[in-house]
Amino acid sequence: MFDYEVLKLTWWVLIGVLLIGFALTDGFDMGAMILMPLIGKTDKERRAAINSIAPHWDGNQVWFITAGGALFAAWPMVYATAFSGLYWALLLVLFALFLRPVGFDYRSKLDNTRWRNAWDWGLFTGSLVPALVFGVAFGNLFQGVPFQLDDTLRSTYSGSFFALLNPFALLSGLVSLAMLCAHGGSWLMLRTHHALGERARRATGLCALLHLVTFGLAGVWLAYGFDGYVLVSQGDPGSALNPLHKVVTAGNPGWLANYHTQPLTLLAPVLAALGSVLALLGSSWRQAGLAFTGTSLAIVGTLATAGCALFPFVLPSSLDPASSLTIWDAVSSHKTLGIMFAAAAIFVPLILAYTLWSYVRMWGKVDDRFIDANPHGLY
Repeated sequence: MFDYEVLKLTWWVLIGVLLIGFALTDGFDMGAMILMPLIGKTDKERRAAINSIAPHWDGNQVWFITAGGALFAAWPMVYATAFSGLYWALLLVLFALFLRPVGFDYRSKLDNTRWRNAWDWGLFTGSLVPALVFGVAFGNLFQGVPFQLDDTLRSTYSGSFFALLNPFALLSGLVSLAMLCAHGGSWLMLRTHHALGERARRATGLCALLHLVTFGLAGVWLAYGFDGYVLVSQGDPGSALNPLHKVVTAGNPGWLANYHTQPLTLLAPVLAALGSVLALLGSSWRQAGLAFTGTSLAIVGTLATAGCALFPFVLPSSLDPASSLTIWDAVSSHKTLGIMFAAAAIFVPLILAYTLWSYVRMWGKVDDRFIDANPHGLY
């Protein structure tokens, strides 16, 4: 069995992997549905876009559910504080997600233009809101969440929903939105033909460029716009500690300190920028595979950049830096992490295996002829 400190680090990595897996898989179907009513000019084109993700969209959400369960089990204090304090934002995401399964199932039940257009925009909303809010959430992490722990470790949240929609958080939301739209556009390049594929190509290039610009602006703002946190002392990292026993200071380089002390972490932002450049080149050269590889690398690099900058903080507090929750003091017991690790070692590879199998078995282009040949078996 690994020692406690190693397990804490391992679960920080594993939860990051689950979030990246969610962004890579559910990200392209969210991005595709955001673009669908904008680049799909006819009913058949929109059905082609929808059915390009039909075999995968519900399975992709396994990553989101698994990440939420892992967060609850590995970092219970983070789960409790975030889900209580950010309750309305999470409800907004939940209700937006309701539109997706209902929209997929009911959209083509009636051959009525108004009915189908309404569900098309429902799918657009159900995909845009989570993509935007997830980015806004990361933007607020860098500014600190307004909560404070009392001497019994009860959390008091002092913020509001509209306070979350501050300028830096909205910029972070644009980073997320552009990143996922580019990913969805490159997916449609891979899976569709003709005019729809051509419009998806142009949308991929535009969104990749927007991601590159907003990602760079967010980095500059993070470096010079406000101070980040630095963990001065934590005590014995091999044991579960009271979060209030640590010492945290605010100042520059703050959130960029890890990039100074661990130069290898600079690979993350470089990968994010390189991915966007590859997506731009793939779009310009009409190379769908290169574009999809680029958007995938951009997602990995962007999320890794955020994780490396925040480390070891998981949920910083803007009211009391000492109340901030870190990977060292907000975790479950040694035994819990060990049992979870054994389960993850078995089931995460299984999830990867059946996900890859489903993509291989259900691969192919979706076009008008495919839609015409399956009038009742498709969305």
